[in-house]
Amino acid sequence: MSSNSRIDALIAMFEPAVVAAGMQLWGIEYLPQGKHSILRVFIDSENGVTVDDCVAVSHQVSGILDVEDPVSGEYHLEVSSPGADRPMFDAAQFAAYINEEFKLKLKMAVQGRRKFVGRLLSVKEEILTFAVDDIEIDITMAQIDRANLVPQF
Repeated sequence: MSSNSRIDALIAMFEPAVVAAGMQLWGIEYLPQGKHSILRVFIDSENGVTVDDCVAVSHQVSGILDVEDPVSGEYHLEVSSPGADRPMFDAAQFAAYINEEFKLKLKMAVQGRRKFVGRLLSVKEEILTFAVDDIEIDITMAQIDRANLVPQF
C-alpha cells in the first residue's frame, strides 16, 4: 500500500470518531522508523484543542487501531493540535491562509531549490502560487513533501 493510500485509508477510518468527539481531523502523518515509528493524528476545532480533547480522540483512535489493525509493526500514536506552525495536508487548507507565509520542502527541486519560504498568493485547485524572493512560483500539491505555516507573533 502506498503512503498516500495508507493515509487516505486511515483518514476514512478515523474521521467519524474524530468528528463524533466534536473535533475536525486536520491531517495524519505516518513516520516509519522501525520500532520507533510514529502515527501522528492532528485534530482541530474552532474553539482550539485541549489536552482532554487529545486524550478523548486518542482513546477513540486506539480502539479503531486495535480492531482494524491497519498499521503493521510497532508504532507510537500521537494526537495533537496542528499548532501555530500547522502542517498543511491539502489545497483547501492552504486556501484559508492566503497572504500568509509558509515554509515548504519539496519532493524534487524547483528552480534549483527544494526548500522555500514564501507568501501564498493564490490557490487554484491543486496549484499554489507563492511569492518567493520577489518572484512568483507555481507549485502543485503533488510536489510538496512538507508545508508549514510560519507563525506571525
